[in-house]
Amino acid sequence: MVLRRDFLNGFALATVGALAPRWALGLDDAAPEKAPGYYPPALTGMRGSYEGSYAVAHDLRDGRFWQTAGAAADTGEEYDLIVVGGGISGLSAAHFFRQRAGRAARILVLDNHDDFGGHAKRNEFQDRGRVVIGYGGTFSIDSPAPYSAVAKGLIAELGIDVGRWERVVDGGLYSSLGLRRAVFFDKETFGADRLLPMPGRAGDGEGTDSASPGPDPWARFMAEAPLSEGAKRDLRRLHQERMDYMPGLSSAEKKARLARMSYARFLTDVAAADPGVLPFFQARPHSLYGVGIDAVPAQDAWGLGYPGFQGLGLDPAPGRGMNLDSIPNEEAESYFFHFPDGNASIARLLVRGLVPAAVPGRTAEDLVTARVDYSRLDEPGAPARLRLNSTVVRVGHRGPVSAASELEATYARGGKLRTVRGKKCILACWGTVVPYICPELPEAQKKALAYGVKVPIVYTNVLIGNWTSFQKLGVNHVYAPGGYHTGVNLDLPVSIGDYRCARTPEEPIVLHLVRTPCRPGLPARDQHRAGRLELQTTPFATFEREIRDQLGRILGPGGFDPARDIRAITVNRWAHGYAYQYNSLFDPFWLEGGELPCVAGRKPFGRISIANADAAAYSYTDAAIDQAHRAVGEVLA
Repeated sequence: MVLRRDFLNGFALATVGALAPRWALGLDDAAPEKAPGYYPPALTGMRGSYEGSYAVAHDLRDGRFWQTAGAAADTGEEYDLIVVGGGISGLSAAHFFRQRAGRAARILVLDNHDDFGGHAKRNEFQDRGRVVIGYGGTFSIDSPAPYSAVAKGLIAELGIDVGRWERVVDGGLYSSLGLRRAVFFDKETFGADRLLPMPGRAGDGEGTDSASPGPDPWARFMAEAPLSEGAKRDLRRLHQERMDYMPGLSSAEKKARLARMSYARFLTDVAAADPGVLPFFQARPHSLYGVGIDAVPAQDAWGLGYPGFQGLGLDPAPGRGMNLDSIPNEEAESYFFHFPDGNASIARLLVRGLVPAAVPGRTAEDLVTARVDYSRLDEPGAPARLRLNSTVVRVGHRGPVSAASELEATYARGGKLRTVRGKKCILACWGTVVPYICPELPEAQKKALAYGVKVPIVYTNVLIGNWTSFQKLGVNHVYAPGGYHTGVNLDLPVSIGDYRCARTPEEPIVLHLVRTPCRPGLPARDQHRAGRLELQTTPFATFEREIRDQLGRILGPGGFDPARDIRAITVNRWAHGYAYQYNSLFDPFWLEGGELPCVAGRKPFGRISIANADAAAYSYTDAAIDQAHRAVGEVLA
């Protein structure tokens, strides 16, 4: 229950007089980045795709925009390259283009948000004079498949030493305090509110078999979990017994069948598990797939290490149609690095290279605590400029595509239309947006671009004054399969440069909560569409109410009081989140072969090339970098 309201749209009332600045309310339309105090990372409340960032794009999509847009003013600006989209892919494209065309090349990057980075967003909080940093989107340098030479090269060029990971993370901090993973059963789904240690070795929010010495890790779970006796019995069986539920079939035949059934169906129809196990597993793949086990292939579940497959005798080689997320790869798993703000640090390093005056410092370490000067991002005369709060509504060739020597980009900023010209253009925005801003593309290419429905997801950061309740309860990560947020965890204990993580439970820390709105039973892309609509119509007040209620119920027995302990909330709402990755249950070409929509959609068109992770149907930073590199090669060919 919410006992009292500490927040008004995310701003702590304790900071009396610290009202939202004019630029955050859209009152300084001409050049909001020049306004005193302009610093988006410090904003709380609704972030990510916040209100106002997508209004123009939705009007364009719905056919309303040009009815009232008026004439565009010609800025007179000309560039060698115009990049649409200031995320990691767009910034990487600007970087690669400058490498090949020379530092004198004139580059303009346009983005509709008030901050750069795309999904790689930085959230900053202040607590008693201390800066606490969280990640609002892209989590880390990692990927299911090994980084390409190009992507690794860029990471190294930016000064990021991935090999230092073990030296910047205190990997044993939480375990030294007796904290471990747990599961929270909510009364709405399971009949009772109950927090229990996860039995066995914890994976992505769910345990597997354990041969650790000491008391049977399943004993408490079996005694106290609010599940039927049949469900508990079958959960243990699925984890611990080695049974072949598909006798008489070869490994290849089993994989072919598993690729065509959901994990939910495998559990009930093949493994004959009690249907009561389904709610327990349902949300396990949310953070990777954006859907539950009803829409995740059983073959992928096997690759991810979910229980029930250990007796099937499957050879370890990946089967046809597996999602890369589900294919183990030791080389890829060893290449990992996480900054306190996630991959926002990559975006900040790229901007430092393009516009050095805007980002102080010289190393990846001093970047962590550096404060970006947004007023320097778009200075006249600078060879590279980054223009925020500018929604591109049209990109087209000036004259016939085959003969045109330049393009024109039209963008909306502060309620007015403006145009710029360029010799080349890279569209590093979301793939589904491209057909609306580039209507001259071939219809087949537009259709291919529209295929990938981005995965909606919410990354919420909650600043709390201390985490003694976690210590008392003995947990650091909570899987909540029936909860509004299905994951709640303490921030990774990472210290880089002058930034120091919270090392004692009495210190302030960021909690990271994840929500992926789904509609179980629908095909994956339809679930994503429904989830997108839900997020776009959910106000911050609803998120805040759910956050306070859920944290109070999970942590209350440990002494947590939402009204007292929550200091700030930042909801990073990504209605258009992850790039859509193909699924053997719903995308026939992924199993049967044929041209992939992402390949057909990213074909160059005249002086225009297309980047972004959507162009690879692969929702990882290395894909964004690789697609930027390809696009630059195309425009310079």
